[in-house]
Amino acid sequence: MTGRFRLLFRQAVYNLRGGFLVRPLTIALTLGCIGAVLSWVEESHPAFGSWVPKVLFLSRSDPQVAQVILAGIAASIMTVVSIVFAILLMTLTLASMQFSPRIIVSFTRDRVTQWTLGIFLGTFLYCMAALPAAHSLPQPFAPIATVTGAMLLAIACVGLLLFFIHHISQAISVNHIVARIASETEVVIDDVMPLPREQRRLELSDSNDLSTWDKPVLSDVSGYIRFVDTKRLLDLAISYRVKVRMVRRVGQFVPAGTPLLMVYKAERLSPEHIGQFRGAFDFGPSRTLQQDIEFGILQIVDIALKAISPAVNDPTTAISCVDHLSRLLIRLISREMPEPLLYDLKGVARVSIRLIDLERLLDSAFEQIRMYSKADIAVSMRLLRAFGDIAATTQNLTLRRMLLERAKQVVAGCEHRIDTEKLKPMLIRLTALERLTVA
Repeated sequence: MTGRFRLLFRQAVYNLRGGFLVRPLTIALTLGCIGAVLSWVEESHPAFGSWVPKVLFLSRSDPQVAQVILAGIAASIMTVVSIVFAILLMTLTLASMQFSPRIIVSFTRDRVTQWTLGIFLGTFLYCMAALPAAHSLPQPFAPIATVTGAMLLAIACVGLLLFFIHHISQAISVNHIVARIASETEVVIDDVMPLPREQRRLELSDSNDLSTWDKPVLSDVSGYIRFVDTKRLLDLAISYRVKVRMVRRVGQFVPAGTPLLMVYKAERLSPEHIGQFRGAFDFGPSRTLQQDIEFGILQIVDIALKAISPAVNDPTTAISCVDHLSRLLIRLISREMPEPLLYDLKGVARVSIRLIDLERLLDSAFEQIRMYSKADIAVSMRLLRAFGDIAATTQNLTLRRMLLERAKQVVAGCEHRIDTEKLKPMLIRLTALERLTVA
């Protein structure tokens, strides 16, 4: 249960950071409770509101003033909330159509939007919770301190509305979107690959044959693997003295009834044990940036592909995307790849993890852009620069040769579409990359 609770807690934290439900709802309910508690305390202890200046409330025994203020703020706030939602929906629709539907995930994780919605709805609940405290019977009472808090919240909402409009105008900028996706992907890279490239971990040998697996664990749900609790997999494998191998990696789709894990010595597992292994996986209808580095790269690639499409014809945006892709690949090659085998204390490999390799990430980042930019000299030149920048940050000759091969494909694709004179700068960059591959 501890491992399952840990996975559920991580899901809750991730949902708190992303989406327009958890964080706005939490903020709204908190402010609503504050309004209810504050009005109750003020009614129980009348001296509590003595700090409020008399210039704001000349008559502290007239509840009508408090009722008018609270009701007016509540009604106005709901009108403004409708405007905020309209702006937000328009922004999401524009971003989805103009760039890519996948980037909606990045928009829903925007904290400014979440706090804006939460505070506006919370101000409404605050006023509604405090409104019953302003009454005429059995004796007149006006919760002036609570009303003052509502007025301060209303002033804060005015400033927040102006800031939200300013923020949205920046958020729909393509450069801002690409930079934000790249920054979020860098966080995932640092989380999945915490060790620098120089700090290699000791790889233990295992005398048992890991190529023999006798029983599959079938998935009971369909969805994308969004997160894998590898520590829990290792603990379960050690507890039940088995070995497991992941069939699909994070980010891949698993249909129900297809193998999720392959188990060695599977006769030691009961149906309940198999259910515990399934519980180490988090599935969902779409990919997320919890552990999926490739998903962040694909979001940027989608924006680049739409930008260089004939319908849009915006190579400047594609160039910006290539720049940020090179930034991510440089960050990635500076980190040590995660260990594909997890060992117990005796040095026995218990869990084999399916990981995406560097070559696949290079293909995901640049291959489609290369295919669609054969007639665009600016984007092709920037691809060559990106390959050169990545090669200059590593001493790995194998990686440099992989980059050189892709650079040659870029030049070869442009040879029949671009004039020889315009091709010379590309050949110069290709030559510079070739020098880096000489041992």
